[in-house]
Amino acid sequence: MTGDKETPTCPFDFSEALDFDPVLADLMHRDAPARIRLPYGEADAWLVTGFDAVKHVTTDQRLSRAAIIGHDYPRLTAEPIVSPESINVMDPPHSSRVRQLASQAFTQQRVDGMRHRIVRLADLLLDEMEEKGPPADLVKYLSTTLPQHTVLDLLGVERADWPRMQEAVLRLLVVDAHNKDAAAKAKADLTAYFAELVEQRRHSPGDDLISLMAEARDGEDHLDDNELAVMALTLALSGQDTATCEISNIVYLLLTHPELEDHIRRRPETLTDVLHEMLRYIPFRKGVGIPRMALEDVELDGAQIRAGDFVHVSYLAANRDPERYPKPDVIDVDRPNRPHMTFGWGGHRCIAVPLAMAELEVAVGRLMQRFPGLKLAVPPDEVRWDQQTIRRFPLELPVTW
Repeated sequence: MTGDKETPTCPFDFSEALDFDPVLADLMHRDAPARIRLPYGEADAWLVTGFDAVKHVTTDQRLSRAAIIGHDYPRLTAEPIVSPESINVMDPPHSSRVRQLASQAFTQQRVDGMRHRIVRLADLLLDEMEEKGPPADLVKYLSTTLPQHTVLDLLGVERADWPRMQEAVLRLLVVDAHNKDAAAKAKADLTAYFAELVEQRRHSPGDDLISLMAEARDGEDHLDDNELAVMALTLALSGQDTATCEISNIVYLLLTHPELEDHIRRRPETLTDVLHEMLRYIPFRKGVGIPRMALEDVELDGAQIRAGDFVHVSYLAANRDPERYPKPDVIDVDRPNRPHMTFGWGGHRCIAVPLAMAELEVAVGRLMQRFPGLKLAVPPDEVRWDQQTIRRFPLELPVTW
């Protein structure tokens, strides 16, 4: 962390296993929100870290995501990942309308009906890993492939197009400044692809998510073609991003904390609760995501935020707030179940949480059932971690059984 005392420059590039970023930890322990400078963008930003303060920011309509469009806002990637039309940069009531319509495809009942497809995809991948024999790279066989295959399968993307989609998504997540043009082209390619797919589904609906979202109604209201295409792109990005990282991160924790694995094997009915506790604990990304802009002056947690200021929140820090989670740096399988912020909060909480949890439950559950003697094939300190993107995950996870 460099820069002047008042406004530190925060690269948020810490990538040592699943250790917590010491720069972020330092910012968490300040008495009020700090001013920070990120690698890209024309302005500094406020950083809010406490659970209640983050909750406030994500629900205060004076702090707008939509207002950042058209500004060179502070961020970690050279090319902004989010599209201007995305639900991720809408404010209520527009975002509420789109979320209400799109979320009809992700009710628990809908996801329960999809689970057999996720189990089938997971078993096919684990069959391949078992056939190849140990040692095997779990990232290659399961972590990367299952979320990508699941979301693309459920969106109705032709299997022949999966490699193209996977490559485009990866290009969007790289932080290197030299990647800006490649990331912009990847975003344009994905947007055009899903626009065409939406048009096809309007004429020939199927049992995929795009068709389900196209059928969603609130009285006479429904999603138009552009809203559907942007939602499909958002799901393709977030559906692969979070689950891909978290399968690897969760398995790494299980294999380096045998007491966690033993607990789940002895009490498989607690799998979902333990997964949530690990999701709370894991620093699943680097730094921060999409900021908000203050539409008017706001006093927040001791800071005087002026109209036009950018405000970032850290879900990672909120998940480690000791006032909400006693001993927050400990994975406590008996911790009372309190909602965490790994999937966001408020009007921008991920609408596909039931699907993400189903993927994690299937991936971890099937892996533990089928490979009872699973262990790391290398010492933990030899596992290589991602250094190039905004994500935190092992590039390879060699396992044996």
